[in-house]
Amino acid sequence: MIEISTSPTTTTLVIEGDLDLAERDQFPEIAARIVGLRRQLLVIDMCGVTFMDSTGAAFLISLADSGRKRGGATVLRGADARDLFVIEVCGALDLFRVDDECDHDKHVSGFRRPTSTGHASH
Repeated sequence: MIEISTSPTTTTLVIEGDLDLAERDQFPEIAARIVGLRRQLLVIDMCGVTFMDSTGAAFLISLADSGRKRGGATVLRGADARDLFVIEVCGALDLFRVDDECDHDKHVSGFRRPTSTGHASH
């Protein structure tokens, strides 16, 4: 499930469940809606993502790239280590600001994020 909400300056995309090939039919419509909203900040809330493949990563990368071309920024909130690794392998982690915060300690998948003593800047 993918939901879009807005504030005057921010678009928030909340993703729950799998972000993969099976979901790709809805990606063009969602991307068009986000671009049409023309907000400077896109927050992609991935706290509820259970699985992401390269198709899902490509979708997120295209959103971030589109926002950057308009002078905006994209935040990945709550992406787990596996999701960040997929984006990093694609060479696109620098398109995102990474926010580790979630409203809960565990992702739906049960994967517990490693605790760290500091934040790496991206």
